[in-house]
Amino acid sequence: MIAIIDYGMGNLKSIKNALKLLNIESVSTSDKEVIRKAKAIILPGVGAFKQAMDNLKEKSLDTLIKEVAKEEKLILGICLGMQLLFEKGFEGEEEEGLGLLKGDIKKLHPKERVKIPHMGWNKLIANNEEENFSSLSLDKFVYYVHSFMATDYEDKDLVAYSNYGGLKIPGIVRKDNIIGMQFHPEKSGEAGLNLLKEFGEMVK
Repeated sequence: MIAIIDYGMGNLKSIKNALKLLNIESVSTSDKEVIRKAKAIILPGVGAFKQAMDNLKEKSLDTLIKEVAKEEKLILGICLGMQLLFEKGFEGEEEEGLGLLKGDIKKLHPKERVKIPHMGWNKLIANNEEENFSSLSLDKFVYYVHSFMATDYEDKDLVAYSNYGGLKIPGIVRKDNIIGMQFHPEKSGEAGLNLLKEFGEMVK
């Protein structure tokens, strides 16, 4: 069973539906005991970094996620959920993140004239070989919606990225049991479903 953390900041239904399509058992919950007993955790998220952290802290879910991370249980952050895995966010005022990955979340400052937010399909480019994501290859397109990105991260943690406006947008990051996807795999067609399927296989 995978626990999708419900903290009022994500489209849980689309993730749950994608997992159901793949025959991967999941539950949307904020119940700490259910989260503790789950084989893996998905942290979704849509919206502002500070509000998301406030919501997690209100229910002490931030502390729980850190505890679960130390147990080496797989954690997948999606979109804003991925951003929360980093040390700090700078959306308005500076805010502490979960600190499970090195780096900060800052506003996109393209070097070329492009639209913000970065919205739509973009190609994933492999940065480091990652045996658990064998479906990842060149010419796979995934769906992004975001105005902030991970910066000052460890290159060894960057699995794949996309180019946008002269920026190298971290698409997939991983450090041991902590995984993040900036794009929405549940909205990324076959490529996204394949990545979720492989995450499910890693959980077994």
